[in-house]
Amino acid sequence: MFILAPNFFTENYNMKRILILVLAFLSAGIVSAQQVPQFSQNMFNKLANNPGFAGSRGVIATSVLHRSQYMGFGEGGSAISTQNFSVDAEIPFLNGGVGLNIVKDEIAQFSNLGLQASYAYRTELGIGQLGLGMSVGMYQSGVDGAEFNPAQSVDVAIPMNSVSGSKLDLGAGAYFNTQDVYIGISSAHLSQPVVEWSDGKQYALKRHYFLIAGYYYELNPVLSLNPSIYLKNAPGVSQLDVNANLIYNNKMWGGVSYRLDEGLILLAGMNITDDFRFGIGYDVTMVNPLGNSFEVMLGYNFKIKRNNTISKYKNPRFL
Repeated sequence: MFILAPNFFTENYNMKRILILVLAFLSAGIVSAQQVPQFSQNMFNKLANNPGFAGSRGVIATSVLHRSQYMGFGEGGSAISTQNFSVDAEIPFLNGGVGLNIVKDEIAQFSNLGLQASYAYRTELGIGQLGLGMSVGMYQSGVDGAEFNPAQSVDVAIPMNSVSGSKLDLGAGAYFNTQDVYIGISSAHLSQPVVEWSDGKQYALKRHYFLIAGYYYELNPVLSLNPSIYLKNAPGVSQLDVNANLIYNNKMWGGVSYRLDEGLILLAGMNITDDFRFGIGYDVTMVNPLGNSFEVMLGYNFKIKRNNTISKYKNPRFL
């Protein structure tokens, strides 16, 4: 952990620069929230936190997501920039599904990269299906010390150049769904790995726990309601999103989420084709001065040709 002298910043640094530095320290371990990036469209991005989700839809499903968090801070336009790519598919001869999730997170001078390969064993359970999954991958973390602007020419707490390190990272999860309901529990950073940077400093990851659940309720032949919750918990940190999306003709959706102790999230999107999905999210921060956030998501499904009919729970609508 870095310890900064009171005169770390020159006097001409404004409040935005100070807030960026504070956010950077969040990624360094003072607060663990951003060790797992924050997503507002989490109901469409389940593989990012739960390996038990892999293969649950009976297609080869891909998604790409970009998030600009706390816009208006930093030279890049936001204090935190996150990109996520995921792909998963059912593999019948493996009795389950496989997936790949890649997340890149940049917070000021700090950067994190996570790569996770997942396998989920799938089995029928009542009127639905249960997936029990495990993920294995790598977590890389680093900081570019040359980008800091200390008041002192030499500060032993700040690396002179870029430093980084990586560590094996594990996750696990269970995911159950029918055509209309889903619920999942999972954990990331199971072994709580400690990343050692090339300059000898350490970056400790904390175990995170997740709970997701959602329901698809048909109001009439063209309108449906999809309420959901997302809970993330780690030592000293928690995030709770309560969401409701209204879906028109299974083609377009709009909704709102309430994030506890932060604010509101506005969501909208549409299925451009049966396989191509587009969505956006806009966070309105109400309890701190850090600014709003914007998120965009693209998803595409490649259908798998089969000789047998796919069970109805393999097509969980918007879930």
